Amino acid sequence: MSDSVLSTSTPAVSGMSGAAPSGTVLSGRTALVTGASSGIGWETARLLSGLGATVLVHARTAAEAGAAVERLVAGGARRDQLVELAADFTHLAEIAGLAGTVVKHYPALDLLVNNAAAMAPERCTLTDDGNEVSLQVNFLAAHLLARLLRAPLSAAGDARIVNVSSSLHRTASMNWTDPHRTKKYSRVAAYAQSQLALTMATAEMAPAGSGITAVSLNPGQCATALLPLYGRTGAPAAEGAAAVVRLCLPGVELANGAYYEGGSVAQTAPAVQEERSLKRLAKLADQLVGQAA
Repeated sequence: MSDSVLSTSTPAVSGMSGAAPSGTVLSGRTALVTGASSGIGWETARLLSGLGATVLVHARTAAEAGAAVERLVAGGARRDQLVELAADFTHLAEIAGLAGTVVKHYPALDLLVNNAAAMAPERCTLTDDGNEVSLQVNFLAAHLLARLLRAPLSAAGDARIVNVSSSLHRTASMNWTDPHRTKKYSRVAAYAQSQLALTMATAEMAPAGSGITAVSLNPGQCATALLPLYGRTGAPAAEGAAAVVRLCLPGVELANGAYYEGGSVAQTAPAVQEERSLKRLAKLADQLVGQAA
């Protein structure tokens, strides 16, 4: 694991009221950002490190993580605040391995930003673990990380989990009898289901007494690799990242389990509030990650 970090110049974080936050507001804090090789994830890593945090920069491969860090350094980052981490989320064992590395080296973890996401492919595709690929990358990875990193998150005292979800979760439904949608597959339905599951599971990631607050958000329609699912045009990824980072700031009060849009709590799909569905999802997720948990 190679070390690296950003300068403490104050970034402009759009969507916030008042002055931009100080470049030291997150000094002494450690953040893991998944899917940080490009798009919103990379921009989130840039902003967090600019606010003084040590950022664990996750990517699918070591080469992608290294390249992401090099781009951050080229933009003014200092290597001592950036750490490269690699794990392919289509393999549950690699997710567990990533969590093990973090636990070993960081006994306290202040922020977990579950940003990694994959567009569902045209045809139903299962991982080697037997899960529909977007369900595993977009939801099960976050579920597993939140569970395996609970100890360092709790040790931080006031840790936050920020799940990058989507407005498409409101169009989705959970296919309880065929969660991998092998019988009737639609890439949009599969992707939307993964975002619904992520939003539904958010509150469970921060159980009472854990010292953790977990929220999800819609970062807005941005020009990333996922844009074809939403439309032809999107805002710069940096704008979506600013919405993410706002929820990471200690001065911003959050409601545990809430879903945010535009900096405010927003309406969710009904299933997010259904206790029976939440318990059913927790049981299903545990079954799908199996021994990796």
